[in-house]
Amino acid sequence: MVIDIKEQNGGIIASLNGRLDTPAAVKAQDSFKPLHEEADKEIILECTKLEYISSSGLRLFLALRKEAAAKGGRVIIKNINDDIRKVFMMTGFFNLFEIRP
Repeated sequence: MVIDIKEQNGGIIASLNGRLDTPAAVKAQDSFKPLHEEADKEIILECTKLEYISSSGLRLFLALRKEAAAKGGRVIIKNINDDIRKVFMMTGFFNLFEIRP
């Protein structure tokens, strides 16, 4: 799992690349810390290259959403593949996040 974070137009774009399975999610917690620090802004999780997400990965997304809500920011998820879309639908995450194509 590789996460590339950059600032753009006053917000943050985090591009996720690879598999966000349980071992990767544990390692990715440190990579998500800068996002939590900027949670008062609009954060876009760009998922074009995200191949898979486990429940541990979903927890990272949910923790970031809660932090953003507390700080007045928001999290937008873009370009999830069909498999991840199904996971979001089954878990109810589809209703928790703003998801864009």
